[in-house]
Amino acid sequence: MEKFKRYAIYYAPEPGALADFAAAWLGWDPVLGVVVAHPDLPGLPCPVAQITEAPRKYGFHGTLKPPFRLSGPLEALIADLEAFGRTHAPVVLDGLRLSQIGRFLALTPTGDLAPLERLAGEVVSALDAHRAPAGEAELARRRAAGLTPRQEALLAKWGYPYVMEEFKFHLTLSGKLTKEEAVATKDALAPILAPLLPTPFVIRDLCLFGEADDGRFHLVHRYTLSG
Repeated sequence: MEKFKRYAIYYAPEPGALADFAAAWLGWDPVLGVVVAHPDLPGLPCPVAQITEAPRKYGFHGTLKPPFRLSGPLEALIADLEAFGRTHAPVVLDGLRLSQIGRFLALTPTGDLAPLERLAGEVVSALDAHRAPAGEAELARRRAAGLTPRQEALLAKWGYPYVMEEFKFHLTLSGKLTKEEAVATKDALAPILAPLLPTPFVIRDLCLFGEADDGRFHLVHRYTLSG
């Protein structure tokens, strides 16, 4: 198995229409590890490549455990991911909707989010022994965004400030946009995404992603939630 410089635990859609469109929209397919041509959508305020530049390298995903450097062998992380999957059930939510979060667009889940929040918290804590401590440069970069005291405590404990009760699951579709750009982009995307969004939205597995030397993330393997 190829070794990467960082790893992350994500949700990524199963193969199908949503995954195909999202890969083209972002311009990167993390499953195949290839650049994908952007779609030609009318009504966009600027080129797709510009709208999606920031999230492109990560691939289309929802973060459960943010990127981290390994503290030990990859094989130990894989063994714990397999064990975690055997003891945790899939999470079922009502669906996904196109949302604006601050200055960017994303898909966000609808329905009772408590099971998803519990799953994410348990992924963060159960696998944290495999995370090497964050370096000072990384901590400083996180703090530059301006953290609350609670977020600072989460950063110190888990290496990331937006976990546990600060966690908000989303699948990013854009970088930062102006108000006008966000409205126009959302209007252009909405009719395309509407028939692609799952009802219900089911998280059936955990996806191990790896960051290559060029900064692009690749899907390494899926671990089924079968508990």
